[in-house]
Amino acid sequence: MAGIIFSESSGINDSVFGKSQCPIRLFVEKQVEAFEEKSALEHVFMIADSKNFSEKLTGMTSMNGFQPTGEGGAYPQDEMQEGYEKILEHVTWKDAFTVTQEMVEDSKTIDLRSKPYAFVSGYHRTREQFGAALLAGGINGTSIKFRGMKFSTACADGKKLFAHNHTAKVKGDAQSNIFQDEFSADALAAMECRMQDFRDDNGQVLAIAPDTIIIPNDWKLKKDLFAALGADKDPNTSNNGFNYTFGRFHIVTWQYLNQFINGKDKPWIMLDSNYNKECGGAVWLDRIKLAVKSYVDENTDNNIWKGRSRFIAGFNDWRAFAVGGIASDTNAAKLIETAAA
Repeated sequence: MAGIIFSESSGINDSVFGKSQCPIRLFVEKQVEAFEEKSALEHVFMIADSKNFSEKLTGMTSMNGFQPTGEGGAYPQDEMQEGYEKILEHVTWKDAFTVTQEMVEDSKTIDLRSKPYAFVSGYHRTREQFGAALLAGGINGTSIKFRGMKFSTACADGKKLFAHNHTAKVKGDAQSNIFQDEFSADALAAMECRMQDFRDDNGQVLAIAPDTIIIPNDWKLKKDLFAALGADKDPNTSNNGFNYTFGRFHIVTWQYLNQFINGKDKPWIMLDSNYNKECGGAVWLDRIKLAVKSYVDENTDNNIWKGRSRFIAGFNDWRAFAVGGIASDTNAAKLIETAAA
C-alpha cells in the first residue's frame, strides 16, 4: 500500500460520526490497495520517494575506455563528466468529501460507501491521467497543461521526450526516437534495432535492451501486436519460420492514454524498463503519500474528509523510450524506407 496516512480530530469518535470512522477508513485503505494493483505507472515510470522540495536529475557520460600502451607504458588519463540535468519540483494535490449527520443518522450505507470510493478513485485516476498526459504530451511538445497547471514534457537535453533531434552533450550526432511507421512485425524489429544502437552523451553505444511495449486501448493495435508477439512462428508468412520476438516483450495497455492522443497518431511505445529504472528515463517522485484527515465542521456539523498529496513526474533520459505510429510530426523518421518504384 502507498503508505496512506490517516489523522482525525480528537473526540470525533465520541460524536455521531464515531461509528462511521473505521468503516470509511478501512474502505479507503482497501480501495487504495486495489487501485495500486492495476496501475500502469510502475511500468512506465521509475517511482521513488523524495524528501526534498525538488530533485535534480542527471547522469554521467561514459569513459573512452582502455587504450593499448605497450610494455611499461603509462596509464592514460580517462575522463567523464556530468550530462544534461533536469529539475523536478513537487506539486501539491488536494481533494475532499463530506459525510453529513443525516447520512449517518439515516444509515445511508450507499452514500457512505460511494463518497469514499469516488474520493479514492479520483486520487488514483488523477495520478494515472497525469502520467498518461505526460507520456502522450511528450510526442507533441515540451510542455502540457493539466488541470490548469503547466508541466514540462522535456528531457534533460531540453527536447521533448520523443524528438528527432536529441543532441549529445559531449560528442555524437543528433538522434531520433520518434518514427512514422505504424505497428507491424517488421517495424517492431526495426525499432528494437534502432534503440539498441542509441548512443550516450559521449557517443558510446549503450546496448539498450527493449522489453516493454506500451499502447493505448485500441482493438486493432492490440490484435496486430499480439499477432506479432503471441505466436512462435513467423506472423508474416505461412511458412514455419521462427518468430524471434515471441515472448520477449511485456505488453502494457494503458487506457488513460486514449484521451491525450492526437487523432492523427497511432502510437506504440517501446521501453527498456531496466535502463529506465537504472538511469531515470521517466521519473515519478512521491514527496508526501496520500494523507487523509477527518474532522467535524462546527458550522454545519458535517464530517469533512480531506486528502492531500505531493508528487511530480517528468522525463530525464529519452533513451529509455521510442515511439512509432506518429503521423502528426513531419520530422518523425522512418524505420523502414519504402523501396523506389
